[in-house]
Amino acid sequence: MENLPPIIHSLLDNDFYKFTMQNAVTKLFPTARVRYRFVNRGGHHFPPGFDRALRRQLDMMASLALQPEEKAYFARKCSYLDPVYLDFLSGYRYDPSEVTIRQEGGDLSVEIEGFWYRTILWEVPLMAVISELYYILTGLQRVDDQQVCEITREKMEAYKGLDIKIAEFGTRRRHSYRVQELVVEALQKYGGRNYIGTSNVRLAMDYNVIPIGTHAHEWFMFHAAHFGYKMANRVGLDNWVNVYHGDLGIALTDTFTADVFLCSFDKKFAKLFDGVRHDSGDPLVFIDKITSHYRKMNIDPTSKTIIFSDTLNPQTVKRIAEYCRGKIGMSFGIGTNFTNDVGLEALNMVVKMSAAFTENGKWTPTVKLSDSEGKYTGDPQAIRLALDILGI
Repeated sequence: MENLPPIIHSLLDNDFYKFTMQNAVTKLFPTARVRYRFVNRGGHHFPPGFDRALRRQLDMMASLALQPEEKAYFARKCSYLDPVYLDFLSGYRYDPSEVTIRQEGGDLSVEIEGFWYRTILWEVPLMAVISELYYILTGLQRVDDQQVCEITREKMEAYKGLDIKIAEFGTRRRHSYRVQELVVEALQKYGGRNYIGTSNVRLAMDYNVIPIGTHAHEWFMFHAAHFGYKMANRVGLDNWVNVYHGDLGIALTDTFTADVFLCSFDKKFAKLFDGVRHDSGDPLVFIDKITSHYRKMNIDPTSKTIIFSDTLNPQTVKRIAEYCRGKIGMSFGIGTNFTNDVGLEALNMVVKMSAAFTENGKWTPTVKLSDSEGKYTGDPQAIRLALDILGI
């Protein structure tokens, strides 16, 4: 256990939206402090000593630094990330003291606290490390590399048969970096024009594809703590537009349910944003809801896009694509079903912002109220308060 090599080898081994949000946070909220908490949704039991092995992995991440070729890639592919941010990222280093790890029996507790602009990069690689380390220390054996590629090829052939756009979104709950790399390689080989890229920035660089992503739930969760639940979506969208001026134009809808989101998604935002992302709730109901919303504002839904990203597999994608076709543009971000379909149970876990230190000088709990009640996260009392304020 003590001699395990580092799992994370690059600062860019992270999802793209973490960098786009970090850029926005450095500009708008440089003094904001936040907390994050690991949630073991699947109730998985971690083997003895897992906390020590995880601590060692995070300690090794302190030496990661943006390499010149990585900086050049970002500057070339993402012109909206300005030189000031790229210079900041060149000097960024993970600080393992921001992460507290505890283990009691098979239960694992992980909490993160610090300035938002710094701690924002922890979530995705932390989960990737937890997942890969779990399989290493439990000794569970996956299918071989050839089978990983074949499974991916078969899925991609099915998606090509539907003539839809597919991106790989599986960094957080991947079996391992090696499996994700094999998946991206197979998608590149077999995907053709139907494969549009990956959320993992390092793999996007290595395989010369577009990094995919915009913002995540935490963007709106923080805004709710800072500006109030009723203003969170509107101010969050406005701030995003003020930073990116129309780039990165996919809006996440379900931080406080799609119905609440649409109350703020007026004609200004509906025209400015290229589309929306679906991440919880019945996708067919969502399609009807979004297309109706666009039509009410005299916007042609077929000029917009929904990116679907909620627990997708070939069967659910087929169902969604058949219903969506002709109504609105669509693409699909496939996560765990690509990067952890290796003959083992995937870990069901999240890391979510749990509190923000607001200008009134106290910690305010943050919550997420998705379109699937089972995916609510946050302090139970704060969830009840949010539901009441928003009339849900």
